[in-house]
Amino acid sequence: MPKVVITAEVEDTARWERGFRSHGDLFRSQTITTPISMAIREGNEVAICAEPADLGTFMEMLESPVTAEAMGHDGVRRDTVKVYVMDREFQP
Repeated sequence: MPKVVITAEVEDTARWERGFRSHGDLFRSQTITTPISMAIREGNEVAICAEPADLGTFMEMLESPVTAEAMGHDGVRRDTVKVYVMDREFQP
């Protein structure tokens, strides 16, 4: 499964986390069924790492109005969202 990392700035990290944890159905529609890792940093920065089963469906749903609405509800500053699809690996 591909790994995707998404970073963003949010208005309030507590509000973001509460909202994020309420979107199980949305994540399943994006083909994510494994645990999602999260990180919160000072300055209202957040990051997630997810493993969608179908990258095409995930990317399509990421741009959907439903996802935009959820991000807006959670206080995500859309202009700060960065998406990284992990396409390389290194085994030390």
